[in-house]
Amino acid sequence: MSAGESPNQLFVDSLYRDHRDWLLSWLRRYQACPHRAEDLSQDTFLRLLKRNDLLGVREPRALLATIARGLLIDHFRRSALERAYLDELALQPEDTQPSAEEQLQVIEALRQVNTLLGQLSANARAAFFYNRLDGMTHGEIAQRLGVSVPRVRQYLAQALRQCYIAVYGEPT
Repeated sequence: MSAGESPNQLFVDSLYRDHRDWLLSWLRRYQACPHRAEDLSQDTFLRLLKRNDLLGVREPRALLATIARGLLIDHFRRSALERAYLDELALQPEDTQPSAEEQLQVIEALRQVNTLLGQLSANARAAFFYNRLDGMTHGEIAQRLGVSVPRVRQYLAQALRQCYIAVYGEPT
């Protein structure tokens, strides 16, 4: 082990050498773009470098596939969100559409909100979408999720906090 390299870094180096080609092949089954598959592969190994619990890994390919699957889901969700925004924009009169620069700013803001909402529990995320997209009341959401109305309010507060952070940064 050279100076500055942790046992985890050495383990990730070994995984990279031994399983990178397999991971790329696995990703290409789900991602038609070879460049995106390469990016997702690199992101998978970067995620591994941030972990401290790798020395007991017995099934490295299962771990790699689990991390890569999560990254794929994130990628598909972001792409669907961007597509929905651009499709909706295409329905607007041309003279009311934002400039290309403004569109990119909106897409970046959507990505940030999506990332932060992805950190919420499934129920909190669902409550937010039911409320904001479907216009459901707190009572309707509570019934749908099988929780109390005060719990729905907590979920919505969590989601709105994440949106605030996406737009304005961490509150001081």
